[in-house]
Amino acid sequence: MKIYAHILMISGMAALLSSCSLITEPIDTYSDVTEGVNDAGQEVVFKDKAAVESHMQTIYRQLNDRQEHWYLDLLLIADAHSDNAYGGTTGAEVIPFENNALDASNSVLARDWTRYLEDVARANRLLLNIDSVQDASLTTTERAQYKAEAKIFRALVYFDMVRIWGDVPLIITEAPDITAENIEEVYDLYFPAQSPEEEVYRQIETDLLEALPDAPAVNPSDKTLFTKSVARAMLAKVYAEKPIRDYTKVIQYADELAADGFGLVADLNELFGTNAVGSDAQARNTVESILEAHFFPGSGNWVTWMFGRDLSNYDNSFTWAKWVTPSRNLIRAYQQEGDEKRYEQAIVYYETSWSNYYPAANYPFMYKIRSAHNSIIKLRYADILLLKAEALIMTSNLEDAAAIIDQIRQRAGLARLSSAVRTDPTAMLDALLKERRLELAFEGQRWFDLVRLDKVEEVMNAVYASDEGRLTQAYPFNSTSYRLPIPQNAIDQNPKLVQNPGY
Repeated sequence: MKIYAHILMISGMAALLSSCSLITEPIDTYSDVTEGVNDAGQEVVFKDKAAVESHMQTIYRQLNDRQEHWYLDLLLIADAHSDNAYGGTTGAEVIPFENNALDASNSVLARDWTRYLEDVARANRLLLNIDSVQDASLTTTERAQYKAEAKIFRALVYFDMVRIWGDVPLIITEAPDITAENIEEVYDLYFPAQSPEEEVYRQIETDLLEALPDAPAVNPSDKTLFTKSVARAMLAKVYAEKPIRDYTKVIQYADELAADGFGLVADLNELFGTNAVGSDAQARNTVESILEAHFFPGSGNWVTWMFGRDLSNYDNSFTWAKWVTPSRNLIRAYQQEGDEKRYEQAIVYYETSWSNYYPAANYPFMYKIRSAHNSIIKLRYADILLLKAEALIMTSNLEDAAAIIDQIRQRAGLARLSSAVRTDPTAMLDALLKERRLELAFEGQRWFDLVRLDKVEEVMNAVYASDEGRLTQAYPFNSTSYRLPIPQNAIDQNPKLVQNPGY
């Protein structure tokens, strides 16, 4: 009975880890699981170069076809779970992010956990099987490049996961088919324990460093690729995080991005705007964009109508309340700074048929995805440049940090930092955090900035009293609030998973 119990448990996790079936007989036909077997009876995952390239395209399509976890839900976590936004709707899956009532039953987090692990499995499938492809037309150089791109993708996925949940299962292999003879041996592969947060960061670091030599160089006309520049941007972000923090390397990789040709666009509308008639994005592949997902007329980006209006189809799906409604606290931050340019890029007002948070006649919406044809920018240079400023502050190079912040502020039409601020380390860190908030609002950064700089309790426990539109706080933020709950359904499937403290 023990074997059958294990099989029942394993079947719920198998798709996430290996895409293998539970069939115990030899596989002799092609399917979505396997390409078949070779003459020696060994499983063939990719029968030729075309199969490898098809799988690589599947990996890239995750940026265009599955925006829920890596973009839509990430904004809910980073902006509505911070002081930037309200949940936006009355839905039970959304409200807990606003009022700090998250628990292990939240359906958004459950969806995200599953989809991130599916992404990891796709990367692993290529990494573990490409070298066995018997096709002379798949060159050594091509194999190395595809592996580099898959490692960058896996690093992107795990970076999101570890920042949300901390300790997570670190899966870099595939589980074999299950038989009565090997079930005890493969059990740990199907049900891995969580790895410590630092170990996950080290794997991300390893993937990115190993990818750098063989990843494609940046292509100024196509920022959708997992390039050397994407690896450098991710390394700068990884080295800014607590477990393996190295400010010298943050500065190094930010400088290497500048050497790759990245800079700031003159006008933020180049990043987020549409053309004059709203039929297409104003621009793609700008000098500031490091990694983005493209959407074109005829195959649009559906998430725009989750946040507001689609300017390419004005009345589409505008009959119900939207996610991630800008908070009064954020609006006041823009107004108090006199930051009109970034305010206009981040927030727009429409008349609505609902009044959950504001009067229906003048209701604010997040505005950085404003049509079905706008790109979703996953990584942009302003984020990395401000991380360099953060690293300079932390290494007591205040004047160079101030020069970077001034560069960002001057593009927004704001004055340079005062001499009193630029000579005070505490004031400089506060200025940096505020600048990141105003520059990167609704780009999935704010919550993670508060976590990285140990500001969660200070900022979030105060905002409920200062923001009259925010729902009543369910629980105070404390030292256990920095990580979100592991989904209960994942724990039910994998008894080795341990819930994060506080949930």
